Formats: sequence, C-alpha cells, structure tokens
Amino acid sequence: MATNSQEALKEQLMLLKDEHRDLDDAIQALSVRANPDMLQIQRLKKRKLQLRDEIIQIESKLLPDIIA
Repeated sequence: MATNSQEALKEQLMLLKDEHRDLDDAIQALSVRANPDMLQIQRLKKRKLQLRDEIIQIESKLLPDIIA
C-alpha cells in the first residue's frame, strides 16, 4: 500500500514539475513580446509559486526524516 502511495506521489510530483516548467516557458514567451500582458504574467507567476509550494510538500513526504 505504501508503495502505491509513493508511486502516486512521484507521478503527481512529475506532473507538477512539468507544469511548473511549462509556466516558466510561457512567462518567458510573454515577457519578450513588444507589449507584454503584465496581468497575465502576474497570474502565471502566482500559479508557478503555488506549484512550487505543492512540489515542496510532496518532496517532503517522499524524503524520510533524518534525525541528526
């Protein structure tokens, strides 16, 4: 059961990282336009930060706690 849970988390992590990378590309593409849509760029950046937080949460679940 734990293995299935970890596999599901790993797959979700991969999807979130892909979306994060896609948002990075979209932000870059919008930024180089002659007249960039700053509102859209801000929305994409906000979503990117949300994804980063989700990625960090999942990674912390996957990595075992190390007792020093």
